[in-house]
Amino acid sequence: MENIGIILKKLRMIYGDTAKDFSGKINISPSYLSEIETGKKSPSLEILNNYAEILGLKVSTLILLAEDKKQINNDLQAKKLIKPLMEKVISLMAR
Repeated sequence: MENIGIILKKLRMIYGDTAKDFSGKINISPSYLSEIETGKKSPSLEILNNYAEILGLKVSTLILLAEDKKQINNDLQAKKLIKPLMEKVISLMAR
C-alpha cells in the first residue's frame, strides 16, 4: 500500500481540510500527518480508522483506493478515478 499516503492526502484535500486542521481531527501532529501523506511513514490501523470516520468512508474503501492507484500511470488518470467515486460518496451522504 505504498500509495495510501497519496490517497489520504487527496481525500483530505477534496474535503477541503488543511493538514493542520485535519491532523487535529485525527489526533496526530501536523508533521506526522505530513510524513504519512508523503509516504515516509505508514498509517496505523487506528489512524486509518480515524481518517475513515471523519471522511464518512470505510477503511476498506481507503485501502481499495490505494490499491487501484497502483495501476494508474499519471495524475490525470488518478483524478478520473477518484472524482466519480467521491461524487458518488458525496451524493450518498447528502441523502
